[in-house]
Amino acid sequence: MRLICYATSGEPPAIVPAPVERSWTDRTNNGFAYRCLPLNIANAHGWLILNPVAFVAEWNGGPGLDAVGVRAISTDLPLIVSSHFGSGVLTFNVNALFRTEPGYDLMATGPLNQPKDAIQPLCGIVETDWAPFTFTMNWKFTRKQTPIGFERDEPFCMIFPVKRGLIEEVEPTICSIEADQEVQQAYTAWANSRRAFNENLRVPGSEEQSEKWQKDYFKGRARFGACPPDHRTKLRAKPFKVTG
Repeated sequence: MRLICYATSGEPPAIVPAPVERSWTDRTNNGFAYRCLPLNIANAHGWLILNPVAFVAEWNGGPGLDAVGVRAISTDLPLIVSSHFGSGVLTFNVNALFRTEPGYDLMATGPLNQPKDAIQPLCGIVETDWAPFTFTMNWKFTRKQTPIGFERDEPFCMIFPVKRGLIEEVEPTICSIEADQEVQQAYTAWANSRRAFNENLRVPGSEEQSEKWQKDYFKGRARFGACPPDHRTKLRAKPFKVTG
């Protein structure tokens, strides 16, 4: 699977593999948020495009282009951000054309699980296997008259490929858990185990306290159901290679 970034204006954008770490999870008590494997996998599920120039932006609450003001903190490089659409939207120019293999689109969103106060990333899915167009990354202000800042090298966009049409191929169904005895038995065994673990977690000196949390999902234990051989406990995307 190839993902190509064509620089369209001077230097290519700074793109790095998305890390597992987030500043807010670092600050959780004993780093407990890192115990959530689905969160960790999502954090690293793609690449981050980094902001080249630190700036501060503010929205006055109006609908016009002039309702958003942007001020650069440094002037060593040109800003890639502006008020382009109005309606309290801040727009980043990516300055690159991406190409995926046939049948694959590119998801463009904010850094997953990295909230930012007073502004919200807007997500887009681009057909990058054919389109000779660039795209912009947009953020919507959620609070007026509140300055927000993006530091230099702070990520403003996260990208990863998605298979086109997969959602439309899915046949979603709701049914009673009793309809599948194997699933019901596995779920009941897990639920009872989780209940007992949480109760014993409050007992001083218990095995559960030393273990801190159940690691069945993290370790892919198959006590309650079959675990596939490709179960992941970490994910690290490859860095982009510069080929000229």
